[in-house]
Amino acid sequence: MPRFKLTIEYDGTPYVGFQRQANGPSVQAELEDALAKLKAGPIVVRGAGRTDTGVHATGQVIHIDLDRDWSADKLRDALNFHLKPAPVAAIEVEIVAPDFDSRFSAKARHYLYRIIDRRAPLAVELNRAWHVPTRLDVEAMDRAAKILVGHHDFTTFRSAHCQSKSPLKTLDRLDAVRVGVDLIEIRASARSFLHNQVRSMVGSIKLVAEGKWTDDDLRGALEAADRTRCGAVAPSAGLYLTQVDY
Repeated sequence: MPRFKLTIEYDGTPYVGFQRQANGPSVQAELEDALAKLKAGPIVVRGAGRTDTGVHATGQVIHIDLDRDWSADKLRDALNFHLKPAPVAAIEVEIVAPDFDSRFSAKARHYLYRIIDRRAPLAVELNRAWHVPTRLDVEAMDRAAKILVGHHDFTTFRSAHCQSKSPLKTLDRLDAVRVGVDLIEIRASARSFLHNQVRSMVGSIKLVAEGKWTDDDLRGALEAADRTRCGAVAPSAGLYLTQVDY
């Protein structure tokens, strides 16, 4: 039974998240339903990350086991045919070793968060970025972001519903840069993240960029290990899972 690794892209707007749930449509359900049409028997999709409601992906990774051989290109094209018109697509497909696991074999996960800080509301970028109607100090945001890099107790930036056994994580990267006139890109990298960690961190460093918090306020929130000290969580629409390393 061959095992396949698939890199998946999706618009998370219409979904309750990646994982199949009873309360609405999910990316996992779209993939499993499309795979079922290949007449390969019941197939369970395993993903590298459980993105939340409204979160997008340009580099989500899944693995599946099929009961017959497929060429990688044929599987990609057949799956994409059956996924239509869902906003989900298989970008790359490859055959991998039987012990490959999209979640547990991952060595790093990379996220992008997009903010557009302009007065006018979003039209083309609606549900693709966080609209902030006032100009943000990106240099202050990036400086504050570096306070969070490293090995810390991230309880402050952890959802109350997080199922991780420990709040201790090592954040390898958190950068904020302005791209062009009104787009801010925040990039975060780590082996793994707590539930809502990226959006929680973005919401807090945005307060520094607005001048509502100082660097010491952010540092104090981190050191408090207290969820009530977190800034408002950034909206899901601006978040993208961009890459998983193996």
